[in-house]
Amino acid sequence: MTEATATFGSVAAPCVEPFGSLTEVAKLLAIFPRLAPRIDAAAGLLSGGEAQMLAIARGLMSRPRLLLLDEPSLGLAPAIIEDVYEVMSRLRDDGATVLLVDQMASMALAIADRGYVLASGRIVRSGAAGELVRDPALENAYLGQTSADAS
Repeated sequence: MTEATATFGSVAAPCVEPFGSLTEVAKLLAIFPRLAPRIDAAAGLLSGGEAQMLAIARGLMSRPRLLLLDEPSLGLAPAIIEDVYEVMSRLRDDGATVLLVDQMASMALAIADRGYVLASGRIVRSGAAGELVRDPALENAYLGQTSADAS
C-alpha cells in the first residue's frame, strides 16, 4: 500500500483529506471571506447572509458531484445576494455542478448554462440561459401569465 492509498476492507481508495480539515476550512474561507471574522461564532448568531454562506460551505465540505441550492437569496439584503451569486458563479467556473432554484430569475440565468421557468408548478419555458434571458415569455411566466393566457 502506498502513502497515497488507504485500504478499507477489500476496497482500496485514494486518500483524501478528512472533511473539515484545516486545509478544507481555509479553502472555504477563501471562497467565503465574510465568514473568516466569524469563525468562532455560533451558527445561530450569524446574519442571514452569513448563515446562507455557511450552509453552502457546509454543503461543499462533502465535495458533492451536484450541489442543490433552493432559494439561496431568500430574505437576504441585495448586497449579500450579489456576494452569494458571485460565489455560485465562481463555483460554476471551477467546474462544480449546481442545481439552483431561485425567484431571482435574471441573476440565476446570468450564471446558469440552462434554465427552466416554472409557473404554477409547470415548466413554461426551458433552454439555454442566454436565450431565456432574452425571451419575453420569461416575464409573462413570472407575472403569472402564459402565452395561452395572453391570447
